[in-house]
This record gives sequence, structure tokens and C-alpha cells, in this order.
Amino acid sequence: MLYKKSLFFKLLVDILIAVVLPFALSNLISYKMTSDSVEEQVIALNQNTMEIGMDNMKRYLTNLNRLSVAFYNDQTLMKYLRAKETAPFQMLYITDKVSNLYNSYSELKAVRYVSAGSGQTYLNSHSALLELSLKLSPSEIPKKEGENWDINRGYEVLMLGEERVLAFHKPLVDYPKPDVLGLVSLYAGQKEISEIIRPLSDGHRGEAVFLHIQKQFKLLYASSLEPAMEFDGPESQPEHWGARGYVNGQLDGRKGVFVYVQGQYQDLPLSLVKFVPADIINGAAERTLNFTLVLQLIALFFLILLASILSYRTIVPIKRLLRNIVQLESGNFRVRETSGRMDEIGVLEQRFQTMVGRLDDLINNEYRSRLELTTARLKMLQAQINPHFLYNTLQSIGTMALRHRADDISDKIADLGAIMRYSMDLKSETVRLQQEIEHIEHYLSLQTGRFKNKLSYTLSCPSEALSISVPKMILQPLVENSIIHGIEKGTGTGTLHISIELGRDLVIRVMDNGKGIEPEVLERIRLSYDKRQLQGPDEGGIGLLNVLHRLHLSYGPDFEWDISSMPYAATVITLRFPVEVSIAGGE
Repeated sequence: MLYKKSLFFKLLVDILIAVVLPFALSNLISYKMTSDSVEEQVIALNQNTMEIGMDNMKRYLTNLNRLSVAFYNDQTLMKYLRAKETAPFQMLYITDKVSNLYNSYSELKAVRYVSAGSGQTYLNSHSALLELSLKLSPSEIPKKEGENWDINRGYEVLMLGEERVLAFHKPLVDYPKPDVLGLVSLYAGQKEISEIIRPLSDGHRGEAVFLHIQKQFKLLYASSLEPAMEFDGPESQPEHWGARGYVNGQLDGRKGVFVYVQGQYQDLPLSLVKFVPADIINGAAERTLNFTLVLQLIALFFLILLASILSYRTIVPIKRLLRNIVQLESGNFRVRETSGRMDEIGVLEQRFQTMVGRLDDLINNEYRSRLELTTARLKMLQAQINPHFLYNTLQSIGTMALRHRADDISDKIADLGAIMRYSMDLKSETVRLQQEIEHIEHYLSLQTGRFKNKLSYTLSCPSEALSISVPKMILQPLVENSIIHGIEKGTGTGTLHISIELGRDLVIRVMDNGKGIEPEVLERIRLSYDKRQLQGPDEGGIGLLNVLHRLHLSYGPDFEWDISSMPYAATVITLRFPVEVSIAGGE
């Protein structure tokens, strides 16, 4: 409902939608591109590191190969190995050399030499049980170099207890002859292999690294125990791998990427595989996304602020225009000033203000017509009574009062006659201020006679103001209201003061210390004036609102008025209008 009724809310929501949707779309695209970019970087970085590990592994195998040919450096040993029959001292010498070879490299778990001729086995290892498991039949030894021998027989992975070892078998050839004297076997543990490969992975982050040999992808080293590797799809299997690359899969049920580097030492295939969890790759992208989101949230905050200000600046003139329309509907044509904007909304405000001004002029003309009609009806009512008949009748009553020596009665009749003569003078709408004052003095003379000593009044007016033309009958309604509604309905006793001041404007104040005017009544008077509501004659003659409207029609916006009231202290009615304006019809 709020979205349907509020233009401000609509503008704000539409602006946010227009911004947030591109933000969200850009975030998704950025996240995808960042994730792919980070994945490529992680894969490339790991492959480069694994290339170094592969080179170190090849150097390690080279060292093992050098150990296997150490027998060629001892001519005495070679001579004993060529002998058809081996004497006990020769056997002891051979055993000693095997022992020396075993002790020369701490990584070796065992060293074995099997004579092709006699089948004699010379073995040195760190375990007697290991010696039993390493017995070899002479029939497995080739007779000639290259005969029944391939790389799969030269390297193998054996389980010695719970430890994998690399078994390296090297036929000892009697160069330059092709005859094989025997078979040298080196059994290397994983300590040095671990030192080469383990730094390639971070176990705390869930990474793992593996070393496989031969085409059968035999596992030689694993940084995690009993790894369960699964590759996604048949095309991801090792037999389809190239020199380097990566495949998606799972390790122990955890999704990630298997980065691999394949190499070859002599004819031995080597495969170095590293598992990188998906959350590590996505984590970098998520950190980048989070940083981007923080920046975008800050930008969104300022955008919301800017959108709110923009929407507010757009809506405020429209709301002001709506309030002016509501005031116009209630009859108040005093619309607020425009914002002064030069855009379409500013032009709309200016056009509306111009329209209200023209409408106000039309209504004022209509009001003048109705006021003239009311005046005409009043004149018709007054014309029904012959003024000369009233004057003659009052003069006769005054003469009779003088004959009976009733001077007070004669004075009051004279005052009443003057009031009626002034009120029923239909020839002019404006009079000199002196005539208006004389009329109000006659009126107050009658009222003080009626109230006896309970009513007193004062009147002050500068002499230079007496000749100023003013609308007729503007003082009596004010004085009449003060007496009837203020004093008579109050305590019955009071003081009335009429003050007239002359400056650039003529200021008339009527003050009394009567009952006062209640705030809600004051508010109704102001609203009725703003709405230009007409009020016909009441018990006090032409009412207060009628006087205010007549002055507004005569002087326009230059006319000002105010009413303030403190019960039984001071109720002041102030009229202010310019004196330099000439009023048509003045004497």
C-alpha cells in the first residue's frame, strides 16, 4: 500500500532497484571471474612449485642410481664377483662391501646383492624380518644385459610393515661383456622423499600431495593416510593426463582440484599430484567479493542518501503544491511562495500561483457583486422608511422634551437622530475620518447613557488624520462588539479606548477590558477571513468580518489586521491600511 500511495517511496525504490540489480549482477560476474582467475593462479602456482619438486625427486633417484653402481669402483670386489666359486674370505669381503653400502646412506632400509652364478644372497638391513621378506630366486635375474628386463622390474613399491619403500633393482653387468654378474637392490625409505614432497602442501588447509610411479600409477608417497581419490568422469582418469594440468574430483569426500605434473626419470614415469580443496580457491574469491561488497555497501549508503535527497527535492514542491490545492479547495487563496526552481516542477508551481491569482481576482469580483447586491438590499430596506418622516418625528419629540425641561432626553434624541442620518446616508461609501469619529461619539453617548456609570471610554486621534478618507461604518461594528460581547456579557462594567495613529499607514485600535475572545473563536474568525466567507448583518450591525472584507477589497494586500485578547485585561483589534491610496467616492 505504501508503494502505491507514496511517490517518494516509489522514486526511492525504483532508484535502488536500478542500482542494486546491476550491483548484484556485477558481483555475480565478478565472483565467477575472480573465482576462475584465482583457480587458474592457484593451479599455475602449484604446478610451478611441483615442477621444482619433480626436479628434486629426479635428483634423489639419480643419487640412488649412483649408489647402485658403487661396486664398479672396487676392482677387487668385481674380481670376486666374477669368480665361479667364492671362497669364504671372498664372501666375507663381499658381505663387508654390502654392509658399507648400506651404512653409507641413512635413507636405505636394506641393501641386497644376489649372485647370478651361485645364487648367493648378500643382505644387510635394519630388521631380521625384513631380511626374510627380501629373499630373491636366482632365476629372476637376467643372464644378459637387457634380457627379460624392463623398467617395471627395475622399480617397485613395497609395503614393509606400514611403510612404503622404493625398491630399486640394478643388474650388475660385467662390462664390456654383456654378462650379468648379479642384481643389486636398494630399498629406500620415505624420509627424504617426504622432505622433498611434503613442503609442497599445507595440511592445515586440507591440501595433500601424492607421488606415483610407473604407468600403473602406483602410489609411492602420500601426505595423508589411506587417501580415497575420486576423479570426475572417465576423461579425468590418469591414463588421459598430459605433462601438466588439473582435474576436478574428491579426496576423502571433500571436493576440490587435483593439480598434477608428470615427468620421467630415465624410463620411469613419475606423477606428482596435489589436492587443493575448493574452499581454498573459493576463499580467495570470497575475500575479494567481501571486500567489494563492503565498498559497494558504503557506496550504496551514499547512494541511498543521494537518492533520498533527490527524491525529497522532487517531492517537496509537489507536496507544497498539493497543500496549496487543499487550501484553495477550502477557500484560502493565500498560496505559499514558489521554490524559485527553473525546472518543470518550478514552472508548474509558477503557473499554479498565476492561476490562483487570477481565480482570486475572479472571486473578488464575484464577492464585490454580491456585496453590492447586499448593499442594494439594505438600501431598499432603508428606503421603505421615509428619512424626512423620521427626522421630523424625532425633532418633534425633542421639542416636547425641551418644553417639559427634559434636557437629557432631548440630547439623546439628538444623538439618535444624528446616528440615523449618518447611517441612512446612501450617497457615499467613504467619508472623512472626522465624520466617522463624530458618528461613533453619538453612538457612545447613547451607550454610556444606557450603562450609566458602568461604561467609560476614551478616544485619541491626531488632528492631521481627521481629513483622511476612510470606508464608512468601520468603527461602529468594532465598538459595538466590544460593548455587547466584551463588556455587557462580561462583568457589565468596563472601559473602552479608541486609538488612531498616523504614520505611513493609518492604524486604528479598539481596546476594551471585557470578557475577551476565546482562542477557538479567534481561529474561526481567521479561517473565515482566509476563506472569504461572507457574513450578513447581526445584532451589532455590519459584523466584524464584513468590515475586514470591505477593507481588504478596498486596500488589497496592503491591508493588515490583528486581534489579541487577554480576558478582563485587554482585547485589542488593530486595523492598518495605507493613507496614500485614494478611495473612489470620497467626499
